[in-house]
Amino acid sequence: MKSLALLISALLALGAGLAHAEPLPGATVDSLLTLAKARNPDLAAARLEAEAAEARVQPAGALPDPVLRVELENLTKGGTTGASLSPSRVGDAKYTLIQSVPFWGKRDLREKRAGAQAREVQGKAIDAWLDLSSRIQSAYAEYWFNARNLALNRELLDLVDRLEKVAQVRYGSGVAPQQDAIRAQLERTTLRTERLSLESERRAITSRINGLLTRPATAPLAEPQTLRALPSHLDAAALEQRLTARNPALAMDAARAGAAEASRDLAYRNRYPDFAVGVTPMQVGNGVASWSVMLEMNLPLQRDTRRSQEREAEQSLEAARARQESTLNRLRSELETAAAALESARETEKLVRESLLPQARLTLESALVGYENGKVDFATVLEAQRQLRLARVNLYKAGAIQRQRLADMERLVGEEP
Repeated sequence: MKSLALLISALLALGAGLAHAEPLPGATVDSLLTLAKARNPDLAAARLEAEAAEARVQPAGALPDPVLRVELENLTKGGTTGASLSPSRVGDAKYTLIQSVPFWGKRDLREKRAGAQAREVQGKAIDAWLDLSSRIQSAYAEYWFNARNLALNRELLDLVDRLEKVAQVRYGSGVAPQQDAIRAQLERTTLRTERLSLESERRAITSRINGLLTRPATAPLAEPQTLRALPSHLDAAALEQRLTARNPALAMDAARAGAAEASRDLAYRNRYPDFAVGVTPMQVGNGVASWSVMLEMNLPLQRDTRRSQEREAEQSLEAARARQESTLNRLRSELETAAAALESARETEKLVRESLLPQARLTLESALVGYENGKVDFATVLEAQRQLRLARVNLYKAGAIQRQRLADMERLVGEEP
């Protein structure tokens, strides 16, 4: 009895554990994105690098640490005593506290440059997430398309099995040639071969998605259920405004230009000297005998070197601005291409759903009835079946393409899904 009770307890514990187990990701694209954001190490590294860059901003504009200098003079007091390192037993001891002070404006420029560099790193972190989410959404659209094709393949196999039975009955009745049954068997073999290809493609897509989620390549995924909703219409002007305002690549280029501008201004400001100020109490015996102050400055006499540094800074700034313009033109082109592809796929889906697919279904239904009644031949039925299959594949493909292009557009305009 005791063993039975332990077994029941173990089974109940196992059932409770299964009940609380997390569902497999993959039913929706949002489940994949949530998991990727929480677990992807590249995203974590990008966020930490952004935090590190932000932490460098304040020190860049801070004063350097002061320097304390201790000088012991006349260690033997002119030979009257033995040498000593005790401040009270030498001739005199000087304690100099020195603080370096950059020329006016240099600290602000260094902080401005560090801030721009931090914004660039933050832009990289945002871009890393948008790129990953776009790749996940694109892979999920392929995963959904593959699942729909597999389901369609199963339906067609059932249909071909039905056609083969009809052909066998008609052949047995002497009203159809044996070739009809052979054609049905050939079509079934073709569909099974295609199924093997689709299953191999599914494994490849699953492996790619798991790689993006940092899961084992063979980890299971849930069956894809639905695609994301699409916007009702696209406003080209609004999309371009969002691209200009939020695209992380443009933000990074702007940050680089800001850093280059601060470096240029700092190069010109280096024409002026930096300073160091200090105060020195001098100890004689056990007391302070006198005080002195000091002012020190560097002399910026290497004019050729500084002019070269200024030219370098100017050229770097011009290069950053040119790169910014080039990036904007490239991204505008990519956005227009993605929007055009999405609209084309939307029109294709509408045409297939409202016209081609109903016609193909009616044609196949008519061909099936006609074949059973001996009014059409088997080749007509197969052709009708292939046309319906092609229409449904095109419908699924158009849906997948729209989601892929939508993901591209979201990456370009800096929108998180």
